[in-house]
Amino acid sequence: MAIARKRQVSLVDTKYYHCISRCVRRAFLCGEDHFTGQSNEHRRGWVEDKLLELAKVFCIDICAYAVMSNHTHLVLYVDDKKVNRLNDKAIVIRWHKLCKGTVLTQKYVQGEKLSKVELIFFNQTVKQYRERLASISWFMRLLNEDIARRANKEDNCTGRFWEGRFMSQALLDEAALAACMAYVDLNPIRAKKADTPEESDHTSVQKRLTCAAEGKQPKQLLRFAGMSRQVMPKGLPFEVKSYLELVELTGRCIREDKRGYIDSIHLPLLERVNISLENWLKLTTQFTRVFHGAVGRPASQASYCENLKRKRRANIGNCEKLLT
Repeated sequence: MAIARKRQVSLVDTKYYHCISRCVRRAFLCGEDHFTGQSNEHRRGWVEDKLLELAKVFCIDICAYAVMSNHTHLVLYVDDKKVNRLNDKAIVIRWHKLCKGTVLTQKYVQGEKLSKVELIFFNQTVKQYRERLASISWFMRLLNEDIARRANKEDNCTGRFWEGRFMSQALLDEAALAACMAYVDLNPIRAKKADTPEESDHTSVQKRLTCAAEGKQPKQLLRFAGMSRQVMPKGLPFEVKSYLELVELTGRCIREDKRGYIDSIHLPLLERVNISLENWLKLTTQFTRVFHGAVGRPASQASYCENLKRKRRANIGNCEKLLT
């Protein structure tokens, strides 16, 4: 039985989550359907543009993404500290970029004075908007609804475009985060849709490599902040150079014509998060097959389940084998 979203998200334990949305019947509604010969490749650009646009409004950052022909992978970071720092006006303005809002929020933005009774309802609405701007469910809802409407209009049809429920996994520690990001970034290579990361269209790794060539990091994605330290700024707890090299080397290793080249090469990131090469390859080729819930070392799993009052620890066996 599906677990309610509120019982999957524990920001006390982690702010990182892996989400997957699949097209209905896993049909190629965003790519080239070899059965019908119809191409909807342009819709992958729709998805990429929309998710980057939403990230500017929501207090949710994108760590990694891959828009495939029949599904989309996202690794998201929920910035609850940021949403709590924003004042009421900033919250309302952000929400109005997504939806029309209410009569009261429109009056407030236009500078009209609200009565005491109106202020009570207005404050309740702002509280709701604040929660939504840090909600993965609302992020995915607005992403998927927009693409579904545009695609149905283009096809002159009605009905579902995405499966009704997206999959969500909590990434409880650095090892799980690194493995999942690499898994997402290498999706096109695994599917034989691209030969190299820089040729992987509609992926975060392509965007990062383009900017890295100029010595920059993309503004649309969560930055790499370097190795974990006592005073840690916001950002991914890895070095960008190490991560990009890791993705490249892992990609070479899982390609049929280049197996084995990675054996004698030192991998700083793998060494730091203590994952063996054999386990790393399994994680980055079979992440969603191996794990069906929160992912992290046993200690991280215990804290996560305790905070969400869950008795059963999903994936505990595979987490013990692959992440320790």
